[in-house]
This record gives sequence, C-alpha cells and structure tokens, in this order.
Amino acid sequence: MTGSAAKARAYAVTLLRYRGRSEKELRDRLTKKGYEREDIEAVVLYLKEYGFLDDRALAENLKHQAMASKLLGFQGTRRFMQQRGLPRGIIDESMGYDAETELATLKKLIDKKRRTVEKYPEPKRTRSLIGLLMRRGYSLQLIRKVLDKRIASEEMEA
Repeated sequence: MTGSAAKARAYAVTLLRYRGRSEKELRDRLTKKGYEREDIEAVVLYLKEYGFLDDRALAENLKHQAMASKLLGFQGTRRFMQQRGLPRGIIDESMGYDAETELATLKKLIDKKRRTVEKYPEPKRTRSLIGLLMRRGYSLQLIRKVLDKRIASEEMEA
C-alpha cells in the first residue's frame, strides 16, 4: 500500500469514528480531500471487507434514528436516507411501510408540537401544524385523518 493510500485509510477511519457514513459520503469526502481514485477504491474495498463500511446496516440505523428521534414520516425518512448518499435500492430494502408505526409517530409529533402552535388563532394553528407535518414527510391524507379524529374527540370532551 502506498503512503497516500495509508493516509487515505487513516483519514477514512477518522471520519467513521465520528459517525457512520455511506459509501458515497466516504468517497466524496476522500475525493474532496484530494486522494487519488485508486487509493479511494482500495480504502473503500478494505473498509467493506472488514465491515467498517456497510450501507445496509447504516440504512437500518438511519431509519430508526429518523423515525424514533427525529419523528419523521415515511417519505421524510426516505429523503433523510437519500441525503446521506444511500443508494435507492438499499433504501427500498430497508423501508418497509408500516402504517401503524407511522400513525403512532405522527400522533406523538402532533402532541409534541401542539403546545407550540396553541398560541396561534385557529386557522393559522391548523395550517402551521399541517405544514410542519408535511415537511416532516407525512401525507396530507394521513394528517387530515388524525387531526379530524383529534378535533372530534376534543369536541366530544367539551
């Protein structure tokens, strides 16, 4: 291994210490740093061979992070994974649509954000909440369904 390849590998390992990276992210960072294509290929092959670079494992990790921590919807999670440079095929493999999970996540996010938008008058409150939820990757149909049920249950309590 040439000196440049050894430096590229050391830099790649340093990057992976901070957080998991996709193969594309790692290639882009190494290219940006100025390493030769042959050295980058050798580093990527080495890291994949020893299990330090695994896009499938990263996809599962990002899926969990997006849905549990960031409370993103199905489409928001897909977008999050695409931004991290994961190939579409791997994203499709890891993203099995689960309506119950998305519904539970949506309800949790609505409860969390409802306190924030309570200060707005009613038309703006709903519009603001819907906009936020759509940016998070939830479908308008699902949002309306959940909000309509919430409003109906609040009216029944009043």
